[in-house]
Amino acid sequence: MTTLTEVPETTAARETPARRRRPVDRLPYLLLLPGSVIIGVLLLWPLGQVVVMSFFKLDNVRQLRGDRDWPWAGLGNYADVLGDPFFWTVLRNTVLFAAANVVLTMILGTLVGLLLNRLGRRMAAFVASCVMLAWATPALTGTIVWKWIFDDTSGLVTWFFNALPDGLSQALFGRTDWTGYGWFNSPLLFFAILTLVVVWHSFPFIAVSVLAGLKSVPSELHEAARVDGAGPWKAFWKITVPLLRPVFGILIVLSTIWDFKVFTQYYVLAGGTQDRPTFMLSVYSYAEAFSPPPKYGLGAAIAVILTLILLVVTGLYVRMVLKQEEDA
Repeated sequence: MTTLTEVPETTAARETPARRRRPVDRLPYLLLLPGSVIIGVLLLWPLGQVVVMSFFKLDNVRQLRGDRDWPWAGLGNYADVLGDPFFWTVLRNTVLFAAANVVLTMILGTLVGLLLNRLGRRMAAFVASCVMLAWATPALTGTIVWKWIFDDTSGLVTWFFNALPDGLSQALFGRTDWTGYGWFNSPLLFFAILTLVVVWHSFPFIAVSVLAGLKSVPSELHEAARVDGAGPWKAFWKITVPLLRPVFGILIVLSTIWDFKVFTQYYVLAGGTQDRPTFMLSVYSYAEAFSPPPKYGLGAAIAVILTLILLVVTGLYVRMVLKQEEDA
């Protein structure tokens, strides 16, 4: 039988957790504050400045310094860009180049990741270290090396083709002397070399990321697949790919963003921004902004359009991931 003294104690026991409120822990927010401020200063502020510049007609350095007024252009810069047929040529170049690089980078990086996963610990560490040298090499330094490799007089490629037997070289390529041959003069050949440089610099990150994902796949699943008679190819598509789909999705988005923004490799290989038929959006934005006569507002509008395209790509990926989680 419940006594009168037990009732208040039971009620207090029930009401104490509800009445007590945990104090808000502000420490995580304080720890994130310095990084948020740095991101805002280094990323969001310049991006905001570019967006603002895209709505003005800016063609003088004094305007950027604040010595002259900024004439309002509204959407005029965007209308000029979208109404120029050359912009759509540049957009086509960018999309095709990014698509080719993403596919090649993902294929090569995945194959190298699978190789590293099958090697022993010491050999895998050695191969991974050699592979990561390409990723660690600055884009400018690596591109200069590749430009020397394809140099028309002293490059390794020129030396190799000159070392071929004259009969074979004449039969295959229609020439025997390759000294002075312009490897970067043909747009198709230029994009092929540029793709080689970008893929060489990008695939190590894909390989290491895929390797990290493969390490998280339970070995019991592959053992069960082997017991059921599944070969390596079927096990890869039925087990590895579904489990690594989030990893592949993130890598594809990152590769797309990087390949859309390729600038350093292009600028070094092309020797500037004179070759307009091979322009891509990043190079087109730079050329319009800084080539005489400068058009800073127009270049900023192109940069904003490029940013919007990348935001759309990222948004589609996030939507796809959320839909997959809902279906699961």
